[in-house]
Amino acid sequence: MTKKYSQLRAGLVMARASLIATLRSPTSVVFALLFPIIFVTVFGAMVDNTAVKIPVAIAPGSDTSSPVYHALKEISIFSLSKETDSLAQLNALKKGRIAGIIHVPAPVLTSPVPQYGLTLFSSGAVADKRPLIQAALQEVTSRINQQVLQGQPVAAKLDVVTVPGRVYRQIDFILPGQLGFSLLMAGVFGSAFLLFNLRHTLVLKRIFVTPVSRASLLFGEMMSRLVFQIICFIIITALGYFAFDFTLVNGILTFLEMLLLSVFGLVIFTGIGFMISGVIRNESSIAPVANTITVPQILLCGLFFPVENYPVWLRTFCEYLPLTFFVDGLRKIAFEGAHIWQVPVQLGGLTVWAAIVAVLSVKMFKWE
Repeated sequence: MTKKYSQLRAGLVMARASLIATLRSPTSVVFALLFPIIFVTVFGAMVDNTAVKIPVAIAPGSDTSSPVYHALKEISIFSLSKETDSLAQLNALKKGRIAGIIHVPAPVLTSPVPQYGLTLFSSGAVADKRPLIQAALQEVTSRINQQVLQGQPVAAKLDVVTVPGRVYRQIDFILPGQLGFSLLMAGVFGSAFLLFNLRHTLVLKRIFVTPVSRASLLFGEMMSRLVFQIICFIIITALGYFAFDFTLVNGILTFLEMLLLSVFGLVIFTGIGFMISGVIRNESSIAPVANTITVPQILLCGLFFPVENYPVWLRTFCEYLPLTFFVDGLRKIAFEGAHIWQVPVQLGGLTVWAAIVAVLSVKMFKWE
């Protein structure tokens, strides 16, 4: 009786061979591990006290007709938002998603001079931005005092209430971006060059005459990338956690959920590399095509700068890119403490991208 050929065993054998080749490749190690470590070290050691825009919320019930409110709207460093749910505002403040909540009460008219109040709710999660906010609000109160009665008793005052929250560091923004960078570069470039070289050296043509299916071959390559990225993931995350106090809210559970989310990114970026290798006819064309896909995502997906700083039309485009879904999901899981099922937008976006890329990569695969 003929023994049935095991596609799973064939895929695992291909995975082992591909992993050994990847670990021996200086290019793969440099792009997937060395560059992210350098970026994490440099940005983790930086002290950042500046911001292009500071997200600040106006508390429900604030007096929007007050001159204080109109003065707040003129502060260029503030990105004001109005929410009707005060509990949602408070949760966002504790998680560091907004830098403060400002309450503008109606003026008190018990004396000839109206008394304007202004209260700032801050949090330890955004302690680095508190001095900038307070300085801007102090300027507002001084301006109101001069407008009401110049040289007279104070007509506007500022009260600051601090809400407990996690401390948000530069590394909490940078490290998830570098994990995405590592996955993107290793997936796209590593898979594209490897598969092209296997085809060019006729290795794939030899495998074609064996019972190994194309799905098993791609599965093996995907598994080797997964093991390689787990190694890189552990090293980069450990560096950020132990050297620069990277936030893992739920400890090892947060790390495992971040690792699970990276599987979706791995399928997408490795699949893109498979697609490139299937349509490119000469090796010199791989790098330009791969750069056309990777460089815009590196610049636009929030790896180094918040996506919120971009114009609305560009931000809308950025939000649909796979690397944006991946990096945003990592940041929510790592710092905000969200579980993987609590990031449905990011998880749904990655699932759709993974399904599309997986189908196309199998369809576009060529043996020779």
